[in-house]
Amino acid sequence: MSRYENVSFTLSFFFFFQLVFSQLPSKQIATMTNLYEMLQNNSGNSSFRWSNAKKDSNPCSWVGVSCSSSNSSVTELSLPLFSISSSEILPVICQIDSLESLDISNNHLSSIPYVFISSCGGISGLKLLNISRNELGGSLPTFNGFQKLEVLDLSRNSLMGNINLQFDGLDSLKSLNLSYNNFTGPLPINLGKNNLLQELQLSTNGFQGEIPVGLVKYGNLSLIDLSHNELSGLIPERFGELSKLQILVLSGSNLRGEIPKLLVKIQTLFRFAANQNNFVGNIPPGITTYLRNLDLSFNKLSGTIPQDLLSPRNLLSVDLSSNLLEGPIPTEISLSLFRLRLGGNLLNGTVSFRSYGSLTKLTYLELDNNSLTGEIPPELGLCRSLALLNLAQNRLTGVLPVQLGNLANLQVLYLQKNKLVGVIPHQFTQLHSLQRMNFSSNSIGGSIPASISKLQNLTNLDLRHNNLSGPIPISIRTLNLLLELQLGNNQLSGDVPAMPSSLQIALNLSNNFFGGPIPVSLSGLIALEVLDLSNNNFSGVIPNFLTEMAGLTQLVLSNNQLSGDIPKFKQYVTVVTGGNKGLNQAPSNAPPASSKKKRTVSVGVVIGAAVAAALAAGLLTLIVISISRRYYRVNDMHLQSEEAASEQQVILGNLLTANGIHRSNIDFMKAMEAVANNSNIILKTKFSTYYKTVMPSGANYLVKKLTWSDKIFQLGNHERFGEELEVIGKLSNSNVMIPLAYVLTVDSAHLFYDFAPKGTLFDHLHGNSESALHWASRYSIAIGVAQGLTFLHGCPSGSILLLDLSSKSILLKSLNEPQIGDIELCKVIDPSKSTGSLSTVAGSVGYIPPEYAYTMRVTMPGNVYSFGVLLLELLTGKPAVNQGTELAKWVLSNSAQQNKWDNILDFSVIKTSLAVRSQMLAVLKVALACVSASPEGRPKMKSVLRMLLNAR
Repeated sequence: MSRYENVSFTLSFFFFFQLVFSQLPSKQIATMTNLYEMLQNNSGNSSFRWSNAKKDSNPCSWVGVSCSSSNSSVTELSLPLFSISSSEILPVICQIDSLESLDISNNHLSSIPYVFISSCGGISGLKLLNISRNELGGSLPTFNGFQKLEVLDLSRNSLMGNINLQFDGLDSLKSLNLSYNNFTGPLPINLGKNNLLQELQLSTNGFQGEIPVGLVKYGNLSLIDLSHNELSGLIPERFGELSKLQILVLSGSNLRGEIPKLLVKIQTLFRFAANQNNFVGNIPPGITTYLRNLDLSFNKLSGTIPQDLLSPRNLLSVDLSSNLLEGPIPTEISLSLFRLRLGGNLLNGTVSFRSYGSLTKLTYLELDNNSLTGEIPPELGLCRSLALLNLAQNRLTGVLPVQLGNLANLQVLYLQKNKLVGVIPHQFTQLHSLQRMNFSSNSIGGSIPASISKLQNLTNLDLRHNNLSGPIPISIRTLNLLLELQLGNNQLSGDVPAMPSSLQIALNLSNNFFGGPIPVSLSGLIALEVLDLSNNNFSGVIPNFLTEMAGLTQLVLSNNQLSGDIPKFKQYVTVVTGGNKGLNQAPSNAPPASSKKKRTVSVGVVIGAAVAAALAAGLLTLIVISISRRYYRVNDMHLQSEEAASEQQVILGNLLTANGIHRSNIDFMKAMEAVANNSNIILKTKFSTYYKTVMPSGANYLVKKLTWSDKIFQLGNHERFGEELEVIGKLSNSNVMIPLAYVLTVDSAHLFYDFAPKGTLFDHLHGNSESALHWASRYSIAIGVAQGLTFLHGCPSGSILLLDLSSKSILLKSLNEPQIGDIELCKVIDPSKSTGSLSTVAGSVGYIPPEYAYTMRVTMPGNVYSFGVLLLELLTGKPAVNQGTELAKWVLSNSAQQNKWDNILDFSVIKTSLAVRSQMLAVLKVALACVSASPEGRPKMKSVLRMLLNAR
């Protein structure tokens, strides 16, 4: 090789080497170094996420940083969850003039400074800007510059005000997401100069007025989501001109009129959701020709279901529930359909589909609350994918088809309130996946099959109001996941066998022919809440072991042949004993006749609720002593190490509050003494026991006791619990019960709170409290709980969901100051990862959303449903379950005609003034949205709070 060839080769290699390993320009390296230092100072989390920066000086290798193929410029910054709170960082980022994508979502930014708009607006190549899930407030800035910006996401903030021309200068905008903010006024139509918009998401705001026809000028629109606003008027007919539209979501507003027939012509449209509006008229024929998903539930649609509606081959899901539809169900069903919901209409005729055996994908079939007649088709047994079959509250006749026993994947079977006869086929005990079975209010006879013990996943069994006879099978005790057993109003007799120890919601044996002494085997039901033995022939004394059942809250023994003295039950247990002539006296804690006569206790209150079987016995795992027999001194406590090794065996504890008054007042030894005395119990909920403790200073505190359980957590989770409490203890919200301190012992956890002198919301609405709640107090409580729940759902450290939201878990500091309790439960309980008998999510009866029957997980929409029930309690004055009927279902069934809403509201409150009536009607509308049967149809808590404030 010649010298010139050597030089040529060397230069070529040098340029190749430089191309592959070239460095960022010094200016960008300096900017990235500056940015690293600012993030490190801004949050400990960010320094951890960029910990490799200390080892690697090349920013292109840092987490969330992308560079050009030659590593010569930074092109993308993705910094979600970096705990950025200072807006001073934003202009520094904009010094990187090669940026094409900037994602700073999921941080704590409170404002967008003008200097950010002016500097980042000048970046010629910036195409994506994502500032969603921050804490931005105030009005929307005007986006000047940003010539190449295609995607702008400002969703899930607290931006407010009207939108006019703030986006009008964007030349290239294709996707705009402003969902989950507080925008008001009319919907914007100036969304970029060149009308290139393809995706528009404005859901869950306060936009008002009609949907502007001007949106049609964006001919490239493929996604429009305007759901959960305050829109009114009609769907523009010209929307049919949007030939590229794929998704149209208009749920949860006040839209009216008919569904436009022109939508049928959009061949690209595969999802149309307009549920929870006021649409009337007929469903247009052919509307599902191209659709995959259709949701028109909770409207006022009438007429018959078009014969071609369910047949298109691409159709996946149809929800027409809660309308005024009548006539027969079409027989032609798409072979691709996996969900069909037609409940809550006026449909009649028989359940008759063609090609049952070809419906291999049908998973959810809900035809309840109609007027369907005829027999249950045996061919349903060919739909092998069915997980939920709901034919309840119809006029179905005939026997239970044995073929349903072939549905190996069936988890929920609801056939209650029909006219079914015959017996329970033994083939039904082959349904090994079944979790909920309800055949109540039929005329089913025969005996309960002994082979029912094969249903090992069963959690809820309801056979009330039938003609069942004979004994309860002894094998029933092997149903180790059973939470609820309803056998009332039958003709059962014989000895009451031992029951599954997992029973928690209720055991109802009322109105049968059982006799003899109350069986001692019931003493093993330590988690049971409601026991109804009324209207039988039980005799002898009321055994003392009933007073020791830790979970018991209601005991119904009326109309038997019991005699002797009534033992003293705990204060929170409601005992009903009327109709036993041999009893000497009424129990001291029986409800006064004047306040309780009209609300007779009924075990019907426990209808179809999924709750955690072992939770009443505890919430945390026993610490295996063999790992370590050392018990650590509690930080900042007056417990000595010798005392920590005593009976309490303290493992861990700490003061969480920085408040000097609390730190000086709280005496842990005094508190533990109070917890040891049951006379200090002032409240018992599904998962907790509250004690009042008076400190030496005279200050009152609440101490909540949780008992550990080895069926929920793996070894060592006491440390995790302590860590979670440390995080929760740093929260600050006046409507949330924040723990001030905690003590963890071997067998329990104790959490300390400010004392709530007014008790629970339940006490004032439904209990024996003498303090009546006027509307001003009820409205204030509604706002306070909404504020607390909104805070928890948007918590900066991660959303906090409530395992059990009810009027019993809302404590009152005053009649206007509510506090949400039990916020830590969902942080330390994960139903999806539990072992043993914990296979379902928890909640209180009447507050549990319908989807928990098969989703088995706690969700934000689930919390919204529970809050909706709370609103209904405040509005009606009725409990969440009243005489066996869930309040939400009762209200929904009586709310179809808006001119009769006055009949729903508490008359003693609504009569006070026209202003109160108007406000209550506005709040009722919010409550109805919250208790929507469709989780997707419920508003988010931020939107709920805004609507409640607007009701003022």
